[in-house]
Amino acid sequence: MYALATGTGATVTYRADERFAFCSTFKALAAAAVLHQNPLSHLNKRVTYTSAEVNSISPITEDHIATGMTIRQLCDAAVRYSDGTASNLLVRDIGGPAQLTAYLRGLGDTVSRIDNYEPELNRNPPRNPRDTTTPRAIAADYHKLVLGDALTTGKRAMLKDWLERNTTGDKRIRAGVPQGWTVADKTGTGNYGRANDIAIVWPPNTAPLVMAIMSDRSGYSTPHKESLIAEAAARIVSALT
Repeated sequence: MYALATGTGATVTYRADERFAFCSTFKALAAAAVLHQNPLSHLNKRVTYTSAEVNSISPITEDHIATGMTIRQLCDAAVRYSDGTASNLLVRDIGGPAQLTAYLRGLGDTVSRIDNYEPELNRNPPRNPRDTTTPRAIAADYHKLVLGDALTTGKRAMLKDWLERNTTGDKRIRAGVPQGWTVADKTGTGNYGRANDIAIVWPPNTAPLVMAIMSDRSGYSTPHKESLIAEAAARIVSALT
C-alpha cells in the first residue's frame, strides 16, 4: 500500500516497495501510452479483430467482432470495463508489452514491467517479477498521468474521465471513502487472491489523494477480498485528512 496527500506530502505506506502483480491496473497505463504516442485523430482509427482474439473477460469487445471498434472505444472498454481484448489491442497498437514498459521508463518508473498480453499477464506465480509493479511505483505513474503533465491537457482529461466512470471499483476504494468524494480508479483482480485498486481521490475543498492498494493471498484458487481494499482506503482517509 502507498498513499500520498498531494497537498501536504504526507504518506501512508505498508509493503510499498514489494512487488505485486499488475493484473488489470496496467490497462489505464496502456490507454495513456496510446494517448501519449498519437495525435487525437488516432482515436478514430477502427481496429478489427477475430473471435479467436477475444479472451474470456471481454464484455464489450465480444459484442463488436463484426464491426470492430475505434481506439477511443477500446480505451473506454479497457479502462471502464476492464475488457481484456480491448487492452490487448491497445498494447498491440503501441508495439507490444516491451513498448509499454519503455513508456513507463519514460515516466521515470524504473520498477514496473509488462511482459505479456492477457490472459498470460495474470498467470504469474508468486515471487515471479514478470508483469509486476510496486504500490509506490504505480502510484507515481497514476499521479503523473492524472495530476501531472505527462499527458497534454485534453488527453489527461480523457484519461481522468474514463477512470472516474470506471464500473468495476464500487466495492474497493470507492467503498472506503466518504460518500460524495470523487474517485478516479482502475482495479485489478487475479489468482492467488489478488485484488488491487489504484486511484486518485478528491476530498471536498482539499488537494487530492493518490492511493495504490494491492493485495494477494496464498493459494492459486484463493478468492480475493474486496473488503480489504475498502478497509485500507478508509484507514488512509483517516490518516491523511
